[in-house]
Amino acid sequence: MSLHIKDSINFVSKLRPRRILNLLKLLSSFYVTKWTRKPIQWGIPMTISIEPTTACNLRCPECPSGLRAFTRETGNLKTDFFKSTINQLYKDLIYLIFYFQGEPYINPHFLEMVKYASEKGIYTITSTNGHFLNDENAKKTIESGLDRMIISVDGTTQEVYENYRKEGKLESVLQGARNVVKWKKKMKSNTPHIIFQFLVVKPNEHQIPEIYNLADEIGVDEVKLKTAQVYDYENGNELIPTIEKYARYKKGDDGKYHVKNKLLNHCWKLWHACVITWDGMVVPCCFDKDAIHRLGDLKQDSFKKIWQDKKYQAFRAKLLTGRDQIDICTNCTEGCKVWA
Repeated sequence: MSLHIKDSINFVSKLRPRRILNLLKLLSSFYVTKWTRKPIQWGIPMTISIEPTTACNLRCPECPSGLRAFTRETGNLKTDFFKSTINQLYKDLIYLIFYFQGEPYINPHFLEMVKYASEKGIYTITSTNGHFLNDENAKKTIESGLDRMIISVDGTTQEVYENYRKEGKLESVLQGARNVVKWKKKMKSNTPHIIFQFLVVKPNEHQIPEIYNLADEIGVDEVKLKTAQVYDYENGNELIPTIEKYARYKKGDDGKYHVKNKLLNHCWKLWHACVITWDGMVVPCCFDKDAIHRLGDLKQDSFKKIWQDKKYQAFRAKLLTGRDQIDICTNCTEGCKVWA
């Protein structure tokens, strides 16, 4: 059986009648909204991104964690708060992403939280830079029940890798991947589904064929190529790839670079997903990296109250009339697609 089919079967196994009904509510309200141009919202999110920590060991140039450039407070997600939040949501939640900013494994209780969510029958995902996957953590990762692990490997040689992953050590990342693969085999586990994520930028685009070879050699399940978000792109940027299909930006007739996709005045993510920061702030999506658009505080209100509150509905209404007027949307290439 192919690895993709195994992962798909695992995902489908998490579905329950209530979760399917909630998904149908979300889809219905999204399309009714598109037809009526009014923010109709039924159901609660089928997916949540939750932030284990804002801390990171690397210094990546297009990341607030790496740049140490947050204006918000930094810290670690607390286990008790996480459990109380999941207890509100798990009956409708299909999958949970343990990532927003920072490196998840820096939180000492990260895998304990993964295990708690897994025991609730939620499909769990994390994204890591791979530097903390020592033998002990690799074994604990398998034991936690984590369903999907995305490991950022943005180069196949140290020289190229460190162009973006500043202060990172490629061999540590590759050894971490080997450790997880080893324990999967030892424990005869189908999970986690391991993905090498390759952020395509100009310095590494020539190594795209090599990342597939490296993944195959180690025993990684899948490779995903990701386009890079760049903040200062209008006058060009040394990170923008020359291979056009891997670039989010294109040079226009005015000599300036522009986001390639057309900003449509609707966004599936605002109907089926949201982000919860380590300290309980609810923000609309992963493009709000500094949590500027705070739509609620879970330390003060229940999730359902926040999700249906006037503030959230006002944000959705604003999006329907002018997505290009919302700062976090102007550099987005994903949110307008269903299943983005």
